[in-house]
Amino acid sequence: MAKVIKEHIHSLLEKGTRQDGRKLLEYRKDVSVEYGISPKSAEGSARVRIGETEVVAGVKLGIGVPYPDQQDAGSIMVGTELSPIAGDRFEMGPPSIESIEISRVVDRGIRESGALDFKKLCVKKGEMVWQVFIDMYPINDAGNLRDACSLAALAALKDAKFPELDKSTQKVDYKKKTKVGMPLTDDPIEVTVIKINEDFLIDPTVEEEEYLDSRLTVAFLKDGTICAMQKGGKGALSTEDINKMVGIASDNVKILRKAL
Repeated sequence: MAKVIKEHIHSLLEKGTRQDGRKLLEYRKDVSVEYGISPKSAEGSARVRIGETEVVAGVKLGIGVPYPDQQDAGSIMVGTELSPIAGDRFEMGPPSIESIEISRVVDRGIRESGALDFKKLCVKKGEMVWQVFIDMYPINDAGNLRDACSLAALAALKDAKFPELDKSTQKVDYKKKTKVGMPLTDDPIEVTVIKINEDFLIDPTVEEEEYLDSRLTVAFLKDGTICAMQKGGKGALSTEDINKMVGIASDNVKILRKAL
């Protein structure tokens, strides 16, 4: 059956179309972002839908000790939970390779962009900093979880507000939120392009992802500057391939930015 599906996908790509009727470089048009979906359980939250793919993200804040080499900066930790509720290919248990990779892709886009000012997360140098925990929960995997998770994480950060902190006791009152948001200076958005044989596709379906040769996720700042990239898949990419994939991603980042 897998061989039949693969041959069918290849046959469609040769004709310039896909299983859902889209063109190879056509993003799903129904992209939406919903903010503040879980105000009681997280400091910031958001839901992203790309077609039938749905991801929920939450941001929790805590007080901790800074890292030895970053005495005046806070930190972030990104996690992705791929559970059977999102798709039958996922299993309960410790983080899978895919969940770790998605978390790293999202983390890299935020961290390498410099969009989150870690210095402003410092409460008292060498003693007390804010720690930002970003958790992503795919509800339904209909393909392209990387773009959906990245967008959901960024939206949850934009929605987040600091809770009240008593500096003398170092206790956080999570029932009382301030009006102070995350120190974000930009909106790094990621777009993923895949390669199957000699064809390039964006916003892939689950089936297309299963039979890809290579994948490239590119993160862009508002002004179009590339701030991060991550390659996936077993196939090699030439310099020409990478240039084409970056160009395709750049052409489509506006779709996600508009939704944000």
